[in-house]
Amino acid sequence: MHPWVGLSDEVRLGLLTEWIVPELVDEVLAACGRQGVKPRPLSGRFMVYFVLALALFQQDSYDDVAENLVGTLGEMDQSVPNKSSFTRARQQLGAAPLEGVFRRVAGAIAPPTLEAAFWHGMRVAAVDGFLLDVPENDATRAAFGGRVDSAGRAIGFPQARVVTLTETGTHATIDARIGSFKGGGGEPALATQMADSAAGMLVIMDRGFPGVALWKAYTQAGAHLLIRARTFVAAKPMKVLPDGTYLTRMNLAGQRRSHPGGVTVRVIDYQVDGGETIRLLTDLFDPDVGPAAELAALYHERWEVESAYRQLKTFQRGKAEVLRSVSPELVRQEIWAHLALHHCLNRIIMRLADGERLDPDRISFVKVLKHTRRSVVLQAGRSSRQLREFMKRMTTKVMRKLDNGLRRLRTADRYTRRPISQYTVRRKDQVRHPTRRVPEKVITLTPAILQ
Repeated sequence: MHPWVGLSDEVRLGLLTEWIVPELVDEVLAACGRQGVKPRPLSGRFMVYFVLALALFQQDSYDDVAENLVGTLGEMDQSVPNKSSFTRARQQLGAAPLEGVFRRVAGAIAPPTLEAAFWHGMRVAAVDGFLLDVPENDATRAAFGGRVDSAGRAIGFPQARVVTLTETGTHATIDARIGSFKGGGGEPALATQMADSAAGMLVIMDRGFPGVALWKAYTQAGAHLLIRARTFVAAKPMKVLPDGTYLTRMNLAGQRRSHPGGVTVRVIDYQVDGGETIRLLTDLFDPDVGPAAELAALYHERWEVESAYRQLKTFQRGKAEVLRSVSPELVRQEIWAHLALHHCLNRIIMRLADGERLDPDRISFVKVLKHTRRSVVLQAGRSSRQLREFMKRMTTKVMRKLDNGLRRLRTADRYTRRPISQYTVRRKDQVRHPTRRVPEKVITLTPAILQ
């Protein structure tokens, strides 16, 4: 009998165990039909924690991650199974349990006292998406696809698409969907599937999302929308409002404005520092309920979701790191683990910030990530009380070590960082400036004229 039989169920995940408790893992495994009857060295509960630990220690090998988990618990580190055993156990586990864990822990976490997370009583969230590189093989290429050149030849790695509904005030993930690089309607289709999770919220999106189906899904679910659109969208005013904004119809391509299948939107045009005209669409028709200047300023909170993605993609996963999983099912399993881990890390940040009455933006994600890794390594033989004391010691370091200070107004130019990028290639005569402090932006509304 392997020495781990009967012991692997005792393994925990450091500070993260407060939210991903063994009882929750067992319930998810039972719901997914993955709860084994026969005792095994790599039990279902242990494998859930192991996959989450793979995301926490992204750069470490299987055996290193296992040793971090088991420590000196019953001298388990002296009999770590080989890599193939872990791979088979991951395949048997599948992606569903990790998705189940994510859905059990995910959700909005900002308390009503955190004013930055609300606007006029509505919780503010943002929808956006990002891509993750996955290993190159026939299965992942067929499942996820990727970029191709003009001749149809594959360029770069296959890529999985992730779209999230994120609370802007805390960077906590409320809901998420995983799709492929192409197919299935892209980001708008995945975003539409999350409409029910946004009930009662004000949801911000960028100009890749406007569409009649998405608009109806969110408004019918009880959410309010603030979406950027290209300037040719909803361009003909039907009624100009007293504040210079206007009401018009947004229809499917090729439909007349009077077609009943469309939706009525309010259009807000403005400029930042006299630059290009930015167009916003909203379902808040009353200027007194949704002042145009406030909505224009609020739209830029959408960038908080980019900060959340930087936490996950650059700090947690590792900059430009390719996921370790080589089959489509395990890729999805790994992504759900990253999403669940990222959400729990932001719960820790929220607790630290709330205890010190700070804005969560001031807490260093990198340092919290390192402390969480340390809590897993040091957990062997420690009780839950000792782990709570470890959390308290983290709290006492907030002002001295974890607090990044007030966020400064800064800007940075966009450049191509990989051969294939969504951003324009830097011109030969373009001067590259470092990230720098800037004054507060000036927003100027552009009133509409009914013709």
